[in-house]
Amino acid sequence: MDTVRWIIATAPEIFLLLAIALGTILGRVKLLGFSFGTTACTLIVAVLIGQLGSFTFPSVLRVVLFSLFVFTIGYRSGPEFFASLSVQTLAQVALALVLGGTGLAIVLIFAFAFGLDPGTASGLAAGALTQSSVIGTASGALSQLGLPKAALEQQEANIAAGYAVTYVLGYILTLIYVPLFAPKLMGINLKEEAKKLEIELSGGKPPKAENLHYRKFQARAYRVAAAAGRTVRAIEDEIGSRTVIERIVRENADIEPHPDTVLEAGDDIVIAGRTAAIVAARPVIGTEIDADEILKAIPGNVIDVLVDSRKLHGRSLQEVADRVGDNARGVFLRTLTRMGHEVPLSPDTRLYVGDVMTLVGSTRNIERAAAQVGQILRSGDRTDIAFLATGIAAGLLAGLVGFRVGGIALSLGGGGGALIAGLVCGWLRSRRPTMGALPPAAQQTLSDLGLGGFIAAIGLGNGHAAWVAIQAHGVLLVGMGLVVTLVPLIVATLFAYHVLRMNPVITCGALAGAMTVDAAVTGCCDVAESQTPVLGVAVPYAVGNVVLTVLGPIIVALTYTG
Repeated sequence: MDTVRWIIATAPEIFLLLAIALGTILGRVKLLGFSFGTTACTLIVAVLIGQLGSFTFPSVLRVVLFSLFVFTIGYRSGPEFFASLSVQTLAQVALALVLGGTGLAIVLIFAFAFGLDPGTASGLAAGALTQSSVIGTASGALSQLGLPKAALEQQEANIAAGYAVTYVLGYILTLIYVPLFAPKLMGINLKEEAKKLEIELSGGKPPKAENLHYRKFQARAYRVAAAAGRTVRAIEDEIGSRTVIERIVRENADIEPHPDTVLEAGDDIVIAGRTAAIVAARPVIGTEIDADEILKAIPGNVIDVLVDSRKLHGRSLQEVADRVGDNARGVFLRTLTRMGHEVPLSPDTRLYVGDVMTLVGSTRNIERAAAQVGQILRSGDRTDIAFLATGIAAGLLAGLVGFRVGGIALSLGGGGGALIAGLVCGWLRSRRPTMGALPPAAQQTLSDLGLGGFIAAIGLGNGHAAWVAIQAHGVLLVGMGLVVTLVPLIVATLFAYHVLRMNPVITCGALAGAMTVDAAVTGCCDVAESQTPVLGVAVPYAVGNVVLTVLGPIIVALTYTG
C-alpha cells in the first residue's frame, strides 16, 4: 500500500487514465443486450479507486477537460439548435422544453421537501435526466460561491454520489419507457402507426425509389444511332430514372452536354444513372461500345454531405429537390443519416440541419449539388486548433460575467460559457465552411476524453466522501431518481400527443432525443420495425443538450441557502 500511496501522491494522473480505460471497457460490456455506458462506469471505477488514498488534481485540469467536452456538445448541436428556432420545428422544441422544465420542477420539489443540498440535487438531476454535463455546470456554479475548500469538496462528492446512484436507473427507465410505455400511454400500436406514417410520407403510394434511392449507380458508353437528331433533354426524359448524359465526344472533340444539345450519328456519349435504366437505354440511343478512355474521364463517387443550409431546414426532400433544381442533375441520394441513424426516404421526408446526405454520382455533379445544401465531409480535414482554442477561451471569458439570482451572485461558469461558445462556433462553421474545421471523429475524441477525464477526476478526488454519501442516501436517491426520470417523460408524452398533436411515432423519437439517450431511438426503431422514429430525434436532441446542461447553475442558485 505504501507504494500505491506514493504513486497517488507523485503521479495521480496514472490512476485518472486507468479509470478512463477501465470505465470505457466496462461501459462497452453488454448484459442481456444492455450496457451501462462509459460515463457511469468511469465514475463508479473512479470512486472505487478513490478509496485507495487522497487524490489531488489541479482545478485547471478539470476546467480544461470539461470545457473540451461541453464545447464539443455546443459545436455539434449549434447548427441544429439555431435552425430549430423556426415554425416548422416549434412543436419539437416545445416538447424538449416541457421535459426539461418538468424535470427541474421535480428536482426542486424534492430538494425543498427533503432538504437536499445543491450538490445532491444537481447530481440527482444529472443522473435521473441522463445529462452528464450537469455535473460540470453545477460544479462550476458551486465554485463561484466562495465556499471553504472542505465544503466545496463535500458538495462535489454529493454531486458524484447523486449521479452514480441515479444515472443507470434513469438510463434503463428511458430505454424501457420510450419504446414500450409511451405508445401505451398514447393508446397506439407503434408498429401500426409507423406503417401509417410511412404511407403518409409517400403520399399514399409506394415511394418513387428512382428519385431517391441508390441502385447500383454507374456509367456506360454508347455510340449514337437511333438518338441522332434528338436533344440531350429528350433522350434523358425518355430513358427516365434521372439518367443523365455526362459526356459527348464528336470527332475526338468534347461537346458540352447542355439540355438543348442535339446529338449526331456517330457521337460517343456517356450516360450515368441506375444500372437497370442504363442497360435498357440501348434501343433509344444505339450500340454500347467499349470506350475506357472516355469513361475514365467521368469519375464516380460516393460523398457524405452535411446539411447546414437553414433555408432547407424542415423542408421535404421533394421541396429540396425543387429548390436545388438543375444543380441536382445526375446526383442520387443513397442514404440520409440523422444522429447516427438512417432515416427512411420518401418525397415527404423532412430534412434538418445536421443531417448527413450520402450522395452518389460523378464528382463534379456531386460538388455542384453539395454547394446548395451544405458542406462535403472530407476525411482528410484537420481540426482547426486555433479556432477551437479561441472559441473555448472566449467561452471561459464569458463564463466570468456575473449575475445575481435572488441574493446569490453567480456566473455562467466555465461550463456554461464553453457551451454557448460551442453553439456559436458550430453555427459559424455552418455559415462559413472554410473556417473552424472540427471533423466528426475529432469531435467524438474530444467529447469522450473531456468527459471521461473530468468524471474520473471528480470520482478520484471525492471518492471517499462520495462513497459515504451513497451509503447514507442511496435508497432515497433511487426513489427520487425514479420519479425525476419518469414524470417528465410522462408529462412530455401527454403534452405532445394531446396538446401539440404530434404524430405518436415522431413523439417517441423526440422523447429519446430530448433525454439525449441514443439507445432509446434504436429501441423505438426495433419495436416499430421502421426507421420512422428517427424523424423526431434531431431538434429535441439539440435543444435537450442545451436545456438540460444549463440546469446545473439554476439548481445551485435555487437550492443554496448560504
